[in-house]
Amino acid sequence: MSSSLTIAQAHERLKSKSLSAVELAQACIERIESVDKTLNAVMHRNFDRALEEAKKTDKQGKFDHPLAGIPYLAKDVFCEEGVPTTACSNMLRNPAADPSDRGGARDFVPPFDSTTTKRLKAQSAVSLGKTNTDEFTMGASTETSCFGVTRNPWDSSRVAGGSSGGSAAAVRADECLFALGTDTGGSIRQPASFCGCVGLKVTYGRTSRYGVLSMASSLDSIGALTKTVEDAAIVLGSIAGRDPLDATTGDEPVPDYTQALKKDVKGLKIGLPKEYFIKGMDPQVESAVREAAKVFTSLGAKIVDVSLPHSPYAIATYYVLVPSEVSSNMARYDGVRFGHTVPERDSLIEYYERVRSSGFGDEVKRRIMIGTYALSAGYYDAYYRQAQRVRTLIKHDFEKAFEQVDCLLSPVAPTPAFKIGAHTGDPVQMYLEDIFTAPVNLAGIPGLSIPCGFAKAKPSSEAPKGAKEDGLLPIGMQLLGPQWGEEVILRAGHAYEQATDWYTRKPSLGN
Repeated sequence: MSSSLTIAQAHERLKSKSLSAVELAQACIERIESVDKTLNAVMHRNFDRALEEAKKTDKQGKFDHPLAGIPYLAKDVFCEEGVPTTACSNMLRNPAADPSDRGGARDFVPPFDSTTTKRLKAQSAVSLGKTNTDEFTMGASTETSCFGVTRNPWDSSRVAGGSSGGSAAAVRADECLFALGTDTGGSIRQPASFCGCVGLKVTYGRTSRYGVLSMASSLDSIGALTKTVEDAAIVLGSIAGRDPLDATTGDEPVPDYTQALKKDVKGLKIGLPKEYFIKGMDPQVESAVREAAKVFTSLGAKIVDVSLPHSPYAIATYYVLVPSEVSSNMARYDGVRFGHTVPERDSLIEYYERVRSSGFGDEVKRRIMIGTYALSAGYYDAYYRQAQRVRTLIKHDFEKAFEQVDCLLSPVAPTPAFKIGAHTGDPVQMYLEDIFTAPVNLAGIPGLSIPCGFAKAKPSSEAPKGAKEDGLLPIGMQLLGPQWGEEVILRAGHAYEQATDWYTRKPSLGN
């Protein structure tokens, strides 16, 4: 099945003409139609146009770039000309519509491309459509989507993670060769960990946010979910770089990230932050990450214990700053500038109230209210300003750590994928899923999630029949690098990947 190929493998076959772009796109389309009724990962399908793009690429016959002819999916917050983009929210679609109605006439359809999808289009990558996400990316399980939850490919009674759960599930289920995601507090890395694929969160400003619906503008970053570290390096090289349309992008030159993969890790100093191995985490997760540290030692790296003393304050800091920015960013969705409309009311205030009440889900409303409170007169200094100060302390912790080591190694999440509905009645417990990932966004540094083992779980009656790994759930580790340090974590991640086979294991899903 050609949809199971990596980007690097598919590129070689496309160049040699042993596989056509149309055949590759068709294989992914057939895979989506075969398994997505179980997963609910792909929301808006762009199949006819994808096949037309693939035909053009075949006709040109040029596969010089590794992404030429490669099918991908984008999280449903990336604007793409002519393709519905709804952030999986009723605010950008008809709230009265049946949830099974994907790409309806009332959906928001952008008249332009995000910088990321534009750059991929320039390399002749083939867009298949949009993946499921928590509403406006607010969540850690893809359960807040107006289209319903995305299910984990390993066990359909469990979440795929969030908010890029649809992208992670689609990659691991071979519905595409890679997928785009966004990471504000772990939204690429955590679902990659839960589904058993690779997820790269880049340095803030390494990739452009232009044309991507924002949640928290000072923390959002654009990245990819892939099948291998090599594929992550290929995609990053294509989408990274300065963008005049996004003032937050940096002027740092874009290196050839694939060249970093050729180096080994001998002499590399890898830090183990003691604050990331906490009471209450699943012992199987801790064991898997510590075993990964032993693999690095066997490859010639040196493991060093380090401390990030302000990490325990990261979640509290994050959930003051993020709702504050959400409160600001969501203000534009008022039914006048953006958002669906409702029948006219007696006053403009009543109109706003009805639009936002029917358009936004519970989690979005919760964050708007928390953020508005934190920014209000009398509370700004007590909450928002204090949170910004602690954010600076967290950033300094990482800077001091990187004076001692080249990169850091930690778990991605305290547990493997949890059951659907397990945290829906307890928002605080859901927020704690970000405990190991949120500090990275507060500091603005890069992080790479890689499969490093499996946890034993009781087989679910809803798990895919005949699954090769019944009762096993993926565990991910994350490698963290200094600002603009994507090369070092890709280098370390690739070395680990080549020394193990966790990344090669897949759920059967009827294969």
